[in-house]
Amino acid sequence: ASKARQTAVEKSNARAEKIVAAVHFARDLISHPGNTATPTFLANHTKKMARKNKITCKVLGKQEMEKLGMGALLGVSRGSHEPPALIVMEYFGASKKKAPTVIVGKGVTFDSGGISLKPGAGMDEMKMDMSGAATTIATLQAVASLKLPLNVIGIVPAVENMPGGSAIKPGDILTSMSGKTIEVLNTDAEGRLVLADALCYAQHYNPKEVIDLATLTGAVLMALGHESAAVIGNNPAMIQRLKDAGDATGERVWELPLWEEFEKAVKSDIADLKNIASPGVGAGTIIGAAFLKPFAGDQPWTHIDIAGMAWGCDKPYTNKGASGYGVRLLINYLEHRKR
Repeated sequence: ASKARQTAVEKSNARAEKIVAAVHFARDLISHPGNTATPTFLANHTKKMARKNKITCKVLGKQEMEKLGMGALLGVSRGSHEPPALIVMEYFGASKKKAPTVIVGKGVTFDSGGISLKPGAGMDEMKMDMSGAATTIATLQAVASLKLPLNVIGIVPAVENMPGGSAIKPGDILTSMSGKTIEVLNTDAEGRLVLADALCYAQHYNPKEVIDLATLTGAVLMALGHESAAVIGNNPAMIQRLKDAGDATGERVWELPLWEEFEKAVKSDIADLKNIASPGVGAGTIIGAAFLKPFAGDQPWTHIDIAGMAWGCDKPYTNKGASGYGVRLLINYLEHRKR
């Protein structure tokens, strides 16, 4: 019995080490300053990680995205000298016939707000606006090193949001990859624009389910502080599984409702959608999800707003700054999905 117990302990330790390595990888990516952690840097680091872990990785550049009609993502990128990248990771641990879980992570490597410029105080922390991307990349690393017997695709739309001379302006209308038009009322609600095209791209894989992670709204801090991420989606069973994974790992999630009224609040008079609701609507975190829903497809989809959890949590088990939140949550979720 003691031999069996020792083997079980060793197995458990090996598993934990692989997950911890992935969490640290996410933290390191997030902690890089914006002048080094550009979309190109993110793409190169992902390629390196993918090679080590036998993950297929492809990076789509600006021209390929133009061909796909990714006007929302490219619109955000326009104000920056840094070229955008759509980073796609493919891990097949099961038969390729099996529909994959697709994870999409917001990769805004620095968010100045664009023409709707953010206030100066605290803007330095906007290097962490690619935390969803870092969690996605690190989760794929963990999935591959644990050799999970399922198919997982990671998609990272990586851009920098800057107020350069070519930047989009409030009032502009963009055409997304889905064909839906978007009235941009605030260039600082850019995360949802890049996610819109990435979520549409995810449909290429006929996914079993889609999860997106993003430091999307400051409003989530008002609701949940640094204690939980918000989850919003179209499938109660999926959300319950994520809540269970959150309870098991201590990376908690809390559901917010996506009522019809919120979906109406992002309808535009002059385009299909507008990227923020009218003043006075409130519910900023839910509005972000309501905007994403039309791009997310009909399969189970959950949006996780990690803005309160990705940075500055100050817990005994996180260092100052980046927490790497979401990796342990998603690994627990995926391990239970394989059963």
